Amino acid sequence: MKKKTNEIIFIGYSGHSYTVIDVAKKAEYEPKGYFDLVENTLNPFQLTYLGDERLFDFSKIGFFVFPAVGDNWLRMKIHKFIQQNNLNECQLIHPKAIVGFDVSIENSTLIAAGVIINPLCKIGVGCILNTGCILDHEATVENYVHIGPGATLAGNVSVGEGSFIGANTTIIQGVTIGKNCIIGAGSVVLNNVDDNTVMVGNPAKFLRRND
Repeated sequence: MKKKTNEIIFIGYSGHSYTVIDVAKKAEYEPKGYFDLVENTLNPFQLTYLGDERLFDFSKIGFFVFPAVGDNWLRMKIHKFIQQNNLNECQLIHPKAIVGFDVSIENSTLIAAGVIINPLCKIGVGCILNTGCILDHEATVENYVHIGPGATLAGNVSVGEGSFIGANTTIIQGVTIGKNCIIGAGSVVLNNVDDNTVMVGNPAKFLRRND
């Protein structure tokens, strides 16, 4: 499907989606509607409810489609639907985010207000970099990662696919966070974290497996 306009529609419309839609508007996209399992009775952006995306005929529209949910697993599922149906993807980057030299940002990723991404970082598809988080030089964020508000990733930090980094977390330089991990809010991570692990505290300690 080819781009025709700057119009955009969203899959999901509650909670996190309000941040997504606000960023889209500030990035000069024109929100037109949303998909969800049911119509949301709260409609702060006055969007048109389009029903279930699985039943919609996309063949005659050129809108961008963006996954507007915070849950990593569900966002991955929605993004794969977007790709399988060859729908128009985009990045949403707030105009007050700072993006440094030679930063790579893939489609269906949200960069919220106040985010700082320093040079040579790589950010995968379907990620959320939430309000005011910081990625220092050469950090790598794999697909479907959510980095919470105010979190700081020092230089050369790597975060594996599907992981969640809680608000105001600090990850020191060179640390690798595995896939499908959860790092609790306010944690300070000093050492590498294995896949499927939940860590909390300062310094961060093992809490449980995330299988």
